Amino acid sequence: MTTSLSDYLSAFSLSENLSALTGIQRGVEREALRVLKEGQLSEQPHRESLGSALTHPYITTDYSETLLEFITPVSQSAETTLQQLKDIQRYTYENIDGELLWPLSMPCFVEDDDKIPLAQYGSSNIGKMKTVYRQGLKNRYGSMMQVISGIHFNFSFSEDFWRTVQKIDGDSRPLQEFISERYFALIRNYKRLCWLIPYLYGSSPVICGSFLQGKPQNLPFKRSDNGYLYLEHATSLRMSDLGYTNSAQSALNICYNNLESYVSGVKEAISLKSADFENIGVKVDGEYRQLNSNVLQIENELYAPIRPKRVARSGEKPSEALNRRGVEYIEVRALDVNPFASTGISLEQVRFLDVFLTYCALAPSPAMTAELQKTYESNMDEVVLRGRDPELRLLDDGECKSIPEWGNVLFGEFTEISKLLDKAYGDEHYQQATKTEFAKINDSRLTPSAKILNLVVEQNVRFTALALELAEQYRAQHLANDYQAFSFEHLQETSQQSHQDQLAIEQADTLDFDSFLENYFSQQ
Repeated sequence: MTTSLSDYLSAFSLSENLSALTGIQRGVEREALRVLKEGQLSEQPHRESLGSALTHPYITTDYSETLLEFITPVSQSAETTLQQLKDIQRYTYENIDGELLWPLSMPCFVEDDDKIPLAQYGSSNIGKMKTVYRQGLKNRYGSMMQVISGIHFNFSFSEDFWRTVQKIDGDSRPLQEFISERYFALIRNYKRLCWLIPYLYGSSPVICGSFLQGKPQNLPFKRSDNGYLYLEHATSLRMSDLGYTNSAQSALNICYNNLESYVSGVKEAISLKSADFENIGVKVDGEYRQLNSNVLQIENELYAPIRPKRVARSGEKPSEALNRRGVEYIEVRALDVNPFASTGISLEQVRFLDVFLTYCALAPSPAMTAELQKTYESNMDEVVLRGRDPELRLLDDGECKSIPEWGNVLFGEFTEISKLLDKAYGDEHYQQATKTEFAKINDSRLTPSAKILNLVVEQNVRFTALALELAEQYRAQHLANDYQAFSFEHLQETSQQSHQDQLAIEQADTLDFDSFLENYFSQQ
C-alpha cells in the first residue's frame, strides 16, 4: 500500500526521525556570458588565469569560450553554496579585464552567429571531442540557441533520509535499489508540477530582436517602444521552442517509471539515426562537423527539465554510471538566471526548491504513461508562453484548473512540508520562503517575468541598459565582498593545478582522435 503524504509528515515529525531531514545536499551550476561594457559579446578567449576549462572543478565554459559556467561543490548548507558562488564570481571578475557577466538568460546583442566562438579544451582526445560536439550543436541548431544561460540545481537527500522513508514504507529491498526507485518517483512528480518553476522564476519574457536572426517562428510577439520583442503573458522564453530544443527528440519516448526503462530509452535515443543530421556530414575534407549523425551525438544533447544523475568515472557514460551504481542525485534544469540576484539564484529560491523537491519525494507518484507525459509537457509549454494569462487553464488528472486554483491546493501541502523542515532545522526560513512564493500564485504581478515586462513595456526602460546596469552593480558588489567560503589563494592554486591536470591528460593519450571516437562509441 502506498504511504500517504500525511503519513510521512506524521512519521517524520517524530523525534527519532526528524534529524533525517537535515542532510539535504545541494550544488549549483550557473551559466553567464562575458560581455563588454557596451553590451556586445566579448571576443576574448577563456582567460588562462581562470584555469583550464577542461579540468577546473569550479570554473569552466559551456558552449562558447565566452559562456562561463560556475560550479559549486556539494554542500549541506544553502548559505555556503551561495557564498561559494559569490567567491567564484569575485575571482572571475578579478581576471576578466573589466568585462561583465550578463545577468539574464537570453543573450545580449549578437550581430553574427559565427562570432560566437566554440569552447576550446586543448589537444587531448577528450578535449577535442568536447569541441567537436559543440561544432555539431552549431551545425544542427545554430550558435544563438546555445548561448542561452540557465541555472542547474543539483539536489540529493541523505542516506539517513532514504533509510527513514524505507522504514516508514516497510520496504526491505537493497537500499540503493530503493533510492533509485524513489528518485524516479520524485522526477515523475516534478514533471507533473514542473510548470510551477517557470511561473515562479521565469525571467525571460523579453528578447533582443537579434536573437531571432531570421529564425522561423510563429509566436505573436509585440514590440516595445524601445524595440524589444516580448509576449504579454510569457514567463520563460528560454524554455520555449525559441530556446535549445531538438524537434527530433519529440519522437523519443524516454520512460521515467524506473531506472531500467530510463537507461534503455536513453541508449536507444543515442543510437537512433537522423536523416537531417546525416545531410550535415560527419567528417568532411578531414574536418569533423559533428561527432555522429544520430538524433543525439551524446547523452548530454538530450533535453530534459530534470535528470537523474550519478557521478561518472573517467571515460564512463552517464547512463552507464546510472545503470551500474544507481541514482545519486537529481539535476533541476528549468531555472532561468535570476536577474535580481547577483549569483543568478537567491537563497530564498534554494529554500523553496528544498520544499518543492521534498514534496515531490514524499507525495504519491503513480507510473507515468506516454499520454500523461505529453499532458505535463503541454502544461509546461502553456506556462512558458502565457503563464500570467488569467484565462489560462492547465490539465490536472483530466480536470482543467487555473494556476490560482491548482496553486492554492499545492501550497497548502507545501506549507506543511515547510513547517516540517523548519522544525528539523530549528528556524522559520522555509515557511517564509514558501509564503513569498505563494503570494505569486494569487498575484502574478509579483513574478519576475511581470516585473521585467513592467520595466520594459510600462516604464520604457531599455532592456539592454537594464541588464548592463545590473551587471555593473553586481560586479561592484562582488569585488567589494571579502572571500569567505574560498580564499583567493585557493582559487588561484586550483586554477594553476587545473592547467597541470590538462597537460597530464594530453600527455597520457595514446590513440589518434579517430580511433578514440571509434572506441568511445563502440561501448554502446
